Order: sequence, then structure tokens, then C-alpha cells
Amino acid sequence: MTHNEIMAMLAESQIPVAYDHYAEGESPDPPFLCFRYPATDHFSADGRAYYLIAQVDVEVYTDRKDPELEKRIEDVFDAHDIFYEKSEVWIESEKLYEVLYTFETGGNLIAE
Repeated sequence: MTHNEIMAMLAESQIPVAYDHYAEGESPDPPFLCFRYPATDHFSADGRAYYLIAQVDVEVYTDRKDPELEKRIEDVFDAHDIFYEKSEVWIESEKLYEVLYTFETGGNLIAE
């Protein structure tokens, strides 16, 4: 998936979305989400990156536990055949829950 395809997919959740973060003082009221690419695990062949694989982290911020919202996001992932891992943490300093979805995406760079 491309960056724009990931943005479009996440927009299907109808939750405000930003890459990496919102500017200070500009984040919307919860819920909102941010995503980033924290790591890669490329496949190489013949001394070059043959298949690019990027980890995608999608962070969902809410001020209360919201299983229905999580289901809506998971339905979007399922509709796009995204296999994801999920974790959750309470951020005391922000008074927000963060639900983290992690998945990998990639693409073949070599034309056949």
C-alpha cells in the first residue's frame, strides 16, 4: 500500500487522522488517530531491496474505552485484508487511552 492508500483506508473509519502527530494545540477532541512507519524489514536479493516491507503503527486515542469504535476500525482493516496486532495502554499524563494497531505492508519494486 502507498502512503495515500493508507490515508484513504484510515479515513474510511470516519475518525480524524494525521501522519505521526498533530501540531501542538491542533489535535481534535478524541477520538482521533495518528499513524507512522517506525521500521522496515525489506527483503533483498542480488544486493538490492527486492521487496519493501514497512511496519505501520496506527494509534487510536480516546478519552474512554470504546469497543464500538475499535470494532469500526477493525472492520476497515478486515475489509482491506489487513492482518494486525493490537495492544492498549492508558496514558496518565494525557488522560487518554491509546489503542495501537500494528501491521506490515509492502510492494514488489521489480517489474516482471
